[in-house]
Amino acid sequence: MPTLHPVLLCGGSGTRLWPLSRKSFPKQFVPLTGEQTLFQAAAARMAGAPGVAAPIVITNSDFRFIVTEQLALAGIDPGAILIEPSARNTAPAILAAALYLAQIDPDALMLVMPTDHEIPDTAAFRAAVAEGVPRAEAGQIVTFGIRPDRAETGYGWLELSAPPAGAAPVPLLRFVEKPGLARAEAMLAEGRYLWNAGIFLMSVGTLLAAFRTHAADLLAPVTEAVTSARGDLGFLRLAAGPWGKAREVSIDYAVMEKAGNLEVVPFAAAWSDLGDWNAVWRDGVGDGNVATHGPVTLIDCEGSLIRSESEALRVVGIGLRDLVVVAMPDAVLVADRSRTQEVKEAVARLKLDKVRQAEILPRDHRPWGWFETLVLADRFQVKRIVVHPGASLSLQSHVHRAEHWIVVSGTAKVTVNETISLLTENQSVYVPLGAIHRMENPGKLPMVLIEIQTGAYLGEDDIIRYEDVYARTEGAKG
Repeated sequence: MPTLHPVLLCGGSGTRLWPLSRKSFPKQFVPLTGEQTLFQAAAARMAGAPGVAAPIVITNSDFRFIVTEQLALAGIDPGAILIEPSARNTAPAILAAALYLAQIDPDALMLVMPTDHEIPDTAAFRAAVAEGVPRAEAGQIVTFGIRPDRAETGYGWLELSAPPAGAAPVPLLRFVEKPGLARAEAMLAEGRYLWNAGIFLMSVGTLLAAFRTHAADLLAPVTEAVTSARGDLGFLRLAAGPWGKAREVSIDYAVMEKAGNLEVVPFAAAWSDLGDWNAVWRDGVGDGNVATHGPVTLIDCEGSLIRSESEALRVVGIGLRDLVVVAMPDAVLVADRSRTQEVKEAVARLKLDKVRQAEILPRDHRPWGWFETLVLADRFQVKRIVVHPGASLSLQSHVHRAEHWIVVSGTAKVTVNETISLLTENQSVYVPLGAIHRMENPGKLPMVLIEIQTGAYLGEDDIIRYEDVYARTEGAKG
């Protein structure tokens, strides 16, 4: 039996679940509905199953260390992590994975999955995949359709050749774009339509043949991007030049809507793309009640989602009806629950106004850990910095600022010019302007410190890098 390779698509702009999800840290990396993030749950969905290889992840350079950190926390070793030089939508990304697999396992099956969907029943999902494997081995492209329980206008639908019977694969007639309410109600009543989950199962050879037939123009640039890819700290960076020549197009438009060999496995267990805050509310409460997260106090509220993402920020709601309230340290969303699809438009307006909160979270993730700005004012800034065990910042200096570090917990190994010292809780060190310095965590627990910056310019690009275990370029942050 061919080996099955999960392929995890891990990009996205993070706009529809703003302010929790943003371009710098989209929803798949957020513990949105439980302890695990959606990305970790997707990676674990097939992990350890018989005949299943380690997952292949396709992401961008900004997310590469977040991906490795979250996989490590979930106890999952990736088979490969492909780095896209730029966003080209799903067709080039999936083609790159197929071409990579063709080099190492040409007889493989591919299970292509978004990483920002919620599928809580792993056993049911694996059973659905098992239903599709024989058809994929026979040369079919298998997709998975969710049995609808409402006339949903926010999803694409799949029209089947006949009403589904159990979990047996059914030939697909066509994809249906997001419908209006009347059309959605009619499809729900007819029984031949399922929601499109955007998950595909097929052999490498079948997919490459489909690209040759329906999207041949993508083959040359993506093939060159894969064959000219270079290794980088365990990642595989696709070549930027040829990659940029591939048109930006989704797998549905490029291939799937044109192919005639598609079959659908019906999936009756719970599924959600968590595509807006209304979907998150529905996932949390079912029908007609209140979903909360974080420090929240409510009086006489109904049909609402209330979240506080900071232990120091308590949200109090009185008499709320059908609202979404999401409070972050740097931004608050208040919206009618029926209009949460418009959050994307609000983010676009914030971007036009060059508002930092449109895309950037206050917590900034780095390969060594993360930091968040606590105070930012004229000529000074206060940050909380957390460094992972065994991790190290680059050896660096600054042209425009000096820094004062105060260790809150853990142990810091600090280099300032020629002096190397170990600092523990409540100890501090001063880093003069221009000094060559480095911060390391030699311990087995996270190291937390407070950094006070003073100077004429406090931007993250004020950095001269001398050594960096993460091989980042000069001027890169952190």
